[in-house]
Amino acid sequence: MKIARRLVDSVKPHFEKGGRFEKFHPAFDALETFLFVPGSTTRHGVHIRDAMDMKRTMFTVIIALIPTLLFGMWNVGYQHYRAYGMEMSLFDNFMFGFWKVLPIIIVSYAVGLGVEFLFAIVRNHQVSEGYLVTGLLIPLTLPVTIPLWMVALAAVFCTLLGKEIFGGTGMNFMNPALLARAFLFFAFPAYMSGDVWTDLSPEPGHAVVDAYSGATNLVTFDTNYRQMATVSDMFWGIEQGSIGETSVFACLLGALILIVTGVGSWKIIVSCFAGAWVMGAFLNLVAPAELVNNAMNAPAYYHWLLGGFAFGAVYMATDPVSAAQTERGKWVYGLLIGAFTVILRVFNPAYPEGVMLSILLMNVFAPLIDYVVVEQHIKNRVKRA
Repeated sequence: MKIARRLVDSVKPHFEKGGRFEKFHPAFDALETFLFVPGSTTRHGVHIRDAMDMKRTMFTVIIALIPTLLFGMWNVGYQHYRAYGMEMSLFDNFMFGFWKVLPIIIVSYAVGLGVEFLFAIVRNHQVSEGYLVTGLLIPLTLPVTIPLWMVALAAVFCTLLGKEIFGGTGMNFMNPALLARAFLFFAFPAYMSGDVWTDLSPEPGHAVVDAYSGATNLVTFDTNYRQMATVSDMFWGIEQGSIGETSVFACLLGALILIVTGVGSWKIIVSCFAGAWVMGAFLNLVAPAELVNNAMNAPAYYHWLLGGFAFGAVYMATDPVSAAQTERGKWVYGLLIGAFTVILRVFNPAYPEGVMLSILLMNVFAPLIDYVVVEQHIKNRVKRA
């Protein structure tokens, strides 16, 4: 580290004011502060001193995403070999998925950070750390078969129209990673909502088994929920789906990390699950008895296990920028996300996965929720006075 520090210090004058590469100072500053803790200190007593800066916050979220990433890589390989009727070791499954997922992650970071650095240089401001998380969230919400040029396009879209146009990280009113997924879903639906979501690269000497089905549980849920995978498989995530969204267990591990570190709001996570269960239970009560296989009759807890609900509730809904800020507002925000997710799944056959649109919708209404909560608090205080 001392050698790296000396190397950085030796080239630093070229990027400071008056240096040959002065206009590239934001890019150099981003690299330096990523490698080393900034040496600047506060000089006045009014500043809040806390070791948890933006980079550490983003790094904590990345650590919380690791369980979903590792399981997703293994599941990609497992589903691939399962389609050909091949029994492979855990390591073989993981390595197959690793080499399939890695290019998607590289493209997401390379393109997204490239746009971030370009805007920082043009505007002459510091590079934001927000894309450190967004760059990993985007691949985890996509199928492994997604073309790399679409990943690049989504990264540009979410960075430009999701953040920079509003002033950068901290100013966006919607979750950028969800905007990227929504953009791809509506622009290229055949690549995002097809029945086959797993990689079917040819295996010499093997053919796809007759019993193999590439239909996700969300597709089956809409037609006959009784034909879905077992509850155990849905909980552990051994099913077709987006790279990082299938395993509820992995998402709960990430939720534990976010809650313990204080980075993610447990109120939003719990209220999302509660809202989905309440709406699911209500639909069970009003569902027509003759429609035995109808989605309205599906057990309420199924909605916790389906699609990317757990992933959205843990990693997307808790985005500190686009979520509700007041404590009471967080409960309302999460409950409505869960409820709207179930409504979209049950009553919109063309769009069985509703968590993405539900979170984006509540991102828009989060400021209104906070405003109502604050105004009600002011009225209550006036009455007590």
